[in-house]
Amino acid sequence: MKKRYLTIASIAMGLAVTSCNDFLNISPTDKVTEKLVWSDVATGELAVNYFYGDIPNLGSFSNYQSSIGLTEGLTDEFKYGNMNYNAFCFIPNEVSYGGTVLTAPYVDSYLGVWGTTYEQIRRVNETLGKLHASSFDEHEKQRLEGELRFFRAMYYFELLKRYHQAIIYDEDLTKISTNKALDTEAAGWDYVLADLTFAAQHLPVQKAAMGRLTSGAAYALITRAMLYCNNWDAVKEAAKKVFDMGYTLTNQYADAFKGEGNTEAIYTYVYGNVANTGHQFDSYYAPGGDHSLGMPTYGAFGTPTQDLVEEYELKTGGKADWTAWHAQGGTTQAPPYDQLEPRFAATILYNGAKWRDRAIEPFVGGKDGWAEWMKDAVNEGRTTTGYYLKKFLDESRDYKANSQSTQPWVAFRLAEVYLNYAEACLRTNDLAETVIYINKVRQRPGVGLPALQNLTTAEQVFDALRHERKIELAFEGLYYWDMRRWGLATTQLTGIRRHGFKIEKSGSNYRYQYVTVDNVNLNYPQKMNRFPIPVAELNTNKEMKQFSEWQ
Repeated sequence: MKKRYLTIASIAMGLAVTSCNDFLNISPTDKVTEKLVWSDVATGELAVNYFYGDIPNLGSFSNYQSSIGLTEGLTDEFKYGNMNYNAFCFIPNEVSYGGTVLTAPYVDSYLGVWGTTYEQIRRVNETLGKLHASSFDEHEKQRLEGELRFFRAMYYFELLKRYHQAIIYDEDLTKISTNKALDTEAAGWDYVLADLTFAAQHLPVQKAAMGRLTSGAAYALITRAMLYCNNWDAVKEAAKKVFDMGYTLTNQYADAFKGEGNTEAIYTYVYGNVANTGHQFDSYYAPGGDHSLGMPTYGAFGTPTQDLVEEYELKTGGKADWTAWHAQGGTTQAPPYDQLEPRFAATILYNGAKWRDRAIEPFVGGKDGWAEWMKDAVNEGRTTTGYYLKKFLDESRDYKANSQSTQPWVAFRLAEVYLNYAEACLRTNDLAETVIYINKVRQRPGVGLPALQNLTTAEQVFDALRHERKIELAFEGLYYWDMRRWGLATTQLTGIRRHGFKIEKSGSNYRYQYVTVDNVNLNYPQKMNRFPIPVAELNTNKEMKQFSEWQ
């Protein structure tokens, strides 16, 4: 939510609020007066539609949780390919390495959302005030208020998960003050829960995931947000509401990220192939060979790591033994890709994987190619890890016909709610229920991993939950924030380096060499657990002081 990259069609039509000169009796044909907006529910909905464009900011399509690409690029899951292209490659690498570069102004610039989010909160509150003053039917008022309060909660959630505290404002605009202290963290989370509870109770209950917000979307966001403040009862209660709505896991894992016919999608943001309503995710992350098909960039700005690949289990359960591929000098033995569970091939493209009408060639000199980290200054679509991202890419996109991708963003889906519920059960010492819901995800249709058994300690169950979230929710914009809220980032994202395969082809054989794709260790300092207040806010707000860790 650092910037607004996407707008939706209803706003692009030219909705604007103007004053009207009664003497001239002008009736503009390209704008709608404020009076007219709030005289009819249909035009009132258009005003509310403005905020829908921020829903992708909850995940990977927002450019994308930060202004520096996928937040997975700050972890062991994903590696940006070079130190060029500034925010698209250089900056996420620099942030992942930490160190003295992580000053308050720097972190605010690339990971902060303070100013733009408060601007959106103000807009929501203004719109709520106008809605309350309208003569709409009470049922319609409550429905639209539910949508607006969902958005307000969404914005405050983004603030609280970054800064832990926020200044709470409601639709009483007279409370806005230049000098205002932060409210407590507890008050902030209570405010989020109250808004989402209202939304859940007044939005329609329906399984349709596309279109306007539903009660299910509000309950799903409760299950996500309340994990951050340890409100386990709220998570469980909201999750059970979702379970009762009849969503079911898709028959194939890959179908969980599609639009039409997606049975587990709770809310889906739909794009269209018109100006400002698509996105360029494909152009940033598709394999380099797609450039020859008309992809406007070379793609492969970032690619999955070998470290993530080794996290996937075998189809029969348990981890593969990768010892042979870690040997110095490499091996010509084929990696066990075809033995890994189905979520691997649905998420990651590997050497020989089917893509469009060809096989992926991530080897030296291949159609997609390989670039050596810090030696090839520009990777131009070549992978530095031996892999490419597959999840969220539109394999059928005609680059020449469609200037932007229309792959939808599934903001909330049932599998995540299962795992959110499982975590809440774990934290309330119901280990048996936790394992049941982890197994629901592991044994989902099209995956079919063996059920977990004989997990007797909370530590064992937590390890299983962490693994399942990392695999099931890979690249959905949650992993970095999970590690951060669990307090694990400072240890497990520090002092490590990411890895990949350098693949060389000789005849029909391939040599796989395990390589390090970082020149320095990753470093996540403790202070990153709470982002700094912007200098501009400190300079104008006399009641605000910088957090101690950033002083």
